[in-house]
Amino acid sequence: MCGIVAYVGKKEATPFLISGLRRLEYRGYDSAGVATLPPSIGSFQVSRAVGRIDRLSEQLDSTPIVGSIGIGHTRWATHGPATTENAHPHLGGRGVVAVVHNGVIENYQVLKEVLIEKGYVFQSATDTEVIAHLVADRLKSLLDAPSTEGGVPLVEGPNAVFVEAVRETVAQLRGTYGLVVMFRDRPDLLVAARCGSPLVLGVGRGEQFIASDTSPLVGHTERIIFLADHQIAVVTQDSIQVLHKDQGRIRPEVRILENRSQDVSNDGFAHYMLKEIYEQPTSLRNAMRGRLDRENATAKFGGLNLTPAQLRGVNRLILTACGTSWHSSLVGEYLIEELARLPVEVEYASELRYRNPPVDHDTLIFGITQSGETADTLAALREMKRKGHHTLAICNVIGSSIAQEADGGIYLHAGPEIGVASTKAFTSQLCVLSMLALYFGRLRHLSFEAGQRIIDQLENLPEMVEQALKCDAQVQQVAAKYKDATNFLYLGRNYNFPTALEGALKLKEISYIHAEGYPSAEMKHGPIALVDENTPSVFIMSRSTVYDKVMSNLQEVKARRGPVIAIVDELDDKLTSLVDDVIEIPYVEDFLQPIVASIPLQLLAYHIAVLRGCDVDKPRNLAKSVTVE
Repeated sequence: MCGIVAYVGKKEATPFLISGLRRLEYRGYDSAGVATLPPSIGSFQVSRAVGRIDRLSEQLDSTPIVGSIGIGHTRWATHGPATTENAHPHLGGRGVVAVVHNGVIENYQVLKEVLIEKGYVFQSATDTEVIAHLVADRLKSLLDAPSTEGGVPLVEGPNAVFVEAVRETVAQLRGTYGLVVMFRDRPDLLVAARCGSPLVLGVGRGEQFIASDTSPLVGHTERIIFLADHQIAVVTQDSIQVLHKDQGRIRPEVRILENRSQDVSNDGFAHYMLKEIYEQPTSLRNAMRGRLDRENATAKFGGLNLTPAQLRGVNRLILTACGTSWHSSLVGEYLIEELARLPVEVEYASELRYRNPPVDHDTLIFGITQSGETADTLAALREMKRKGHHTLAICNVIGSSIAQEADGGIYLHAGPEIGVASTKAFTSQLCVLSMLALYFGRLRHLSFEAGQRIIDQLENLPEMVEQALKCDAQVQQVAAKYKDATNFLYLGRNYNFPTALEGALKLKEISYIHAEGYPSAEMKHGPIALVDENTPSVFIMSRSTVYDKVMSNLQEVKARRGPVIAIVDELDDKLTSLVDDVIEIPYVEDFLQPIVASIPLQLLAYHIAVLRGCDVDKPRNLAKSVTVE
C-alpha cells in the first residue's frame, strides 16, 4: 500500500526520493509528496500532489526543493479522501517536525482531541498528522523540562532528546506504523520506527537510505537492514544505530541486497505484468531449485523448523490467506488431500482472526501471502500463534513481517513482482504447494514410485509453461473480440475451479469488467440466469476425470446462446463444433493444470485491459501490499 523513502547524505535528496517513489508505485496510491530541509533556510520545503508521481515530478520541475536530507511518501487513502491536504509528509508543531507514515493508528481520534485541547491545529483528516503533532509535543516537553523519569535515554549526545521524543510518541500509539521523522532543528538526523509495517535501512558510505521495501534501494547500496517491530533506527549520513524501544541498542543483522536493477525494470516489455507473466518458467525453476529430492522421491524444505516426526503427527492443516493467495490455498487443499490424504481447511484470513473455530492441538497453520505484509493474514497467524499453534508461512519477500513472525516457512524465490495483479507469485505458490503435498504424501502413504512420477512432472513444468506462453497470439484475437463485454463467467471443475476463480479475479482487477468464477456444475444452480449472447463463458477444458462432465455444462451454456471460450489441451471435433473460440495449452497431469491453465487466463485479462485503455500495472483502488484491515 503506502510507500516510504528517505535519504540523508551529501547529495541532493530529491532525485533519490522521486526515483524511489516511482519504484514504489506498484504498491498502489492516490497521492504523493516529498519534504526536504535546506540548512540555509532553516525550515521544511514540502511538495505534495494528488495523482501519479508524474504530477509531483512536474511540480518539482517548476518549483524545485533542495536539501541533502529528505523524506517521501505515496499514500493510499484511509483516513480522509485523496487531497493535497491529506497527502504526506505532514508537519507537526508549526513546522518543528515532518513525518511520513504507513499503517493505521487506531486511537488517533483520542490523541487528536488531547492535542487540540493543547492548541495544536490540524490541517488534514489523517491519522498521520496526529503522529507529527505528538512528536512535536513530546519534543517541546523534553526541551522545556528535561526529566529522568523515563530512565536511561536510548542514545547519548545531541540526538538523545529527538530519539526520546519518538520513543515516547510510539509508546502512545495503538495500531500499526512504519514511520520516518525529520526534525527542523536537527538537519542531519532521521529517526525511523516500526510496528507491523515494514521498513528497510540501506547502509551506504557517507549516505544512508530508508524505504518501505527494497526496490528503491537497488542500485544505491548492496547492504540492508530489516527493521523489526518495536525497533527504532537513528540515521545520520555517517551512521545507523538500531535500538529496541524498551531495551536499548542492539546489533542488527546486515544482509546483502540480492535484487538487481533489471529485477525492478520492465526489460522492454510494455508493462510489468506482461514481463512477469513471461518470467514464470524462470520463477517456477527458482521455486523448485534444491527442493526436489529424487533419491528419496520427495521434496525438502530447510525452513519448516519441525522434524519429520513432528510433521508426521500433524492431523490437519489450515491454510489462511486473502485474494489471489486464497485461490492458491484452495488448489493446495485439493493437492494435499489427494496426495497426502491429510484434511485441509482453507480460511479467509480476515474471517479467521475474528472467528473462534475449534482447532485441535495437532493442527498446523500456514499463512500464504505474496508480500508477507498482508495485515489480515498477519493478524490471523498471530491469533493462532497466541493460542499455541505452530505457524508457518509461504511468502515471497525475505525479511517481511510474516516471515519474521511465523515459526518457519517457505520462500517462493519468485523475484520482485511489480504489477499489482499477481501472476508469477501465484503460480510459484501453486508450485510450492505441490511440493508440500508431495512432502506430506511421502511422510504418510505415498509410494516411492508415485513420488518419482510427481517429481518427473514437476521438473517438466517450466517447459510446459514456456509452451503455454505460445498461446499469446490466440489470446490477443479472443481479447479483441470480447473487450467490450460487460460480464464474464469463468467455469472449471476439480483443480480448475480455483483456477476459474483466479481467472475471474484477474479480469476484474485490471480491466474493471464484472466476472464470476464458479464450479461449472454449480452454474445451473443460479449463475446460468446470467447467460445470454452478450456474456462470454470461459471454460477450462483440460483433459481430466471430469472432462465429460464439463462438456455437459458447456452444452448447457451453448443451448442458451452464450458465447464459449474454451481453454483446451487437445482439440476434438465435438468440441470444435460447440465452442466459439479456442485457446490451446499443453497437457499436464490434473494436479499441475492450475499452473498451466493460468497462463492464458492471465494473458486474456492483460490484453483486454490494454485494449480498454486501463492502467494495467496500477489498477484503480488496488494496492499490492494490503497493510490495512
